[in-house]
Amino acid sequence: ELSVERRFVPESCPRVVRPGDFVRYHYLGAFPDGTRFDSSYDRGSTFNVFVGKGQLIAGMDKALVGMCVNERRFVKIPPKLAYGSEGVSGVIPPNSVLHFDVLLIDLWNSEDEVQVQTYFKPEKCPRTVQVSDFVRYHYNGTFLDGTLFDSSHNRMRTYDTYVGIGWLIPGMDQGLLGMCVGEKRIITIPPFLAYGEEGDGKEIPGQASLVFDVVLLDLHNPKDGITIENQHVPESCERRSQTGDFLRYHYNGTLLDGTLFDSSYSRNRTYDTYVGKGYVIAGMDEGLLGVCTGEKRRIIIPPHLGYGEEGRGKIPGSAVLVFDIHVVDFHNPSDSVSITVNYKPSNCTVLTKKGDYLKYHYNASLLDGTLLDSTHSLGKTYNIVLGSGQVVVGMDMGLQDMCVGERRTVVIPPHLGYGEDGVEGEVPGSAVLVFDIELLELVSGLPEGYMFVWNGEVSPNLFEEIDQNHDGEVLLEEFSEYIQAQVDSGKGKLAPGFAFEKIVKNMFTNQDRDGNGKVTPEEFKLKDQEAKEEHDEL
Repeated sequence: ELSVERRFVPESCPRVVRPGDFVRYHYLGAFPDGTRFDSSYDRGSTFNVFVGKGQLIAGMDKALVGMCVNERRFVKIPPKLAYGSEGVSGVIPPNSVLHFDVLLIDLWNSEDEVQVQTYFKPEKCPRTVQVSDFVRYHYNGTFLDGTLFDSSHNRMRTYDTYVGIGWLIPGMDQGLLGMCVGEKRIITIPPFLAYGEEGDGKEIPGQASLVFDVVLLDLHNPKDGITIENQHVPESCERRSQTGDFLRYHYNGTLLDGTLFDSSYSRNRTYDTYVGKGYVIAGMDEGLLGVCTGEKRRIIIPPHLGYGEEGRGKIPGSAVLVFDIHVVDFHNPSDSVSITVNYKPSNCTVLTKKGDYLKYHYNASLLDGTLLDSTHSLGKTYNIVLGSGQVVVGMDMGLQDMCVGERRTVVIPPHLGYGEDGVEGEVPGSAVLVFDIELLELVSGLPEGYMFVWNGEVSPNLFEEIDQNHDGEVLLEEFSEYIQAQVDSGKGKLAPGFAFEKIVKNMFTNQDRDGNGKVTPEEFKLKDQEAKEEHDEL
């Protein structure tokens, strides 16, 4: 009788051989005394055949039924179920009992379809693979018995391809459909949907079932545009970015599977660029339009709007990019200073002008609210002469026409502030500045071009009065003492906000035309006596 001994049965046996199945198996054929008469191992290829269709000796047809892939059976076949009384000339004598040591390698049926087993699926799956999509995935390719024949992991490079347009074997084209990015699935493909009877001529033999363990990393369609997901939009959004604006923003850049490839946070510096002018990749140029200061959004960029088929640095070719951005500020090079009056006293007749000496408090911050500086914390006011270059141009503009007690917010674009370089350790480069200002004191300045004016009539003998020793020459000491006396007596007034010594020396130098340290009557002239002078005069 036919004898079947199951010498090894795998723990997992999802399918067994049935009549009509196609199998691939290895075997050793021997007589009862151990003499070997045949071996598939010696030929270096499995024996491939349909079961239950009369292509095998009757005993083997029966012995294979119920086997699992990777199962090993020892089979004893009597002559009546083998080659009978005739045998096989020169190989198997008549009436021979045959012993076969069989290892089942592969099993499929002509009615099989692609089998898909998903063993991990992300909670969020906004999109699945469709026909004509382009995908990037990793895989391990094995035969049904677990033998590895190929792996993208070993090459450390994803397999990148279109789906459903014939670039893949038909079974893989089917097996990838409906996958999410991050999903992991096992795709089992019968040979007639893989490499068929011939195999691939390399690693894959003919009639082999293939098992692919796949993880999908990336997915897009050539028709895709960018995708924008708003994560936080400030309640107050008075202005949105437009083409030509200059933006400062932070970002984390990842691939679709979450792999981080770049971050401005790690450099502790914003990324600063013009928008809509080609300074950044096309997808980012588009994705940064219409943002508010303080807004957070996710921009998903397909590779044809990113770094294309070649990729760059840590970004692989044909990769979809995900940028989580936070807009810190933006401006336009045509922007001027923006002034918002928050409070104005009812009595507001005396307004600031160029040359006035001002004392004010301020809080300075960035557009995103980050505090940079505050006079309140220092416990003293900030004091300047308006229009003298003691502050940035934008502040000089923002303090104009202000009255004592007034409070206003002044927004200064970087080209009227600290420019592209900023102030190291204090003000970032290209930063828009916001000053909340309260004017506390105003001392009216002198007319433009004057450092000293008379409050009454000017003496017709002015040079003689200054020349106290009447030697026909005025030295700096004489000049300084005279001006001090006029200020003390209320007859004259100096420009406020400047050191007395600096003003007097400047006035004296302007009179000392030959630079010899002395002023003579011929050199001495009043301001209104000058036709045209480059320097401030007495």
